[in-house]
Amino acid sequence: MRSDAGRLWASREQPFPPAAEEAGACRTVDGDDLRELCQAIAQQESIAEMAVTL
Repeated sequence: MRSDAGRLWASREQPFPPAAEEAGACRTVDGDDLRELCQAIAQQESIAEMAVTL
């Protein structure tokens, strides 16, 4: 999605598991451009993966 201010937003269709959310994984992220948005998504997925595998 693109905001009125021009920022890009993405939100997961499925919530993260509770352990991932407790570790700080956010379901919705934003970025100034596509590269920044992809980095934000990857960071949240990494947080979630580490939390679930512990």
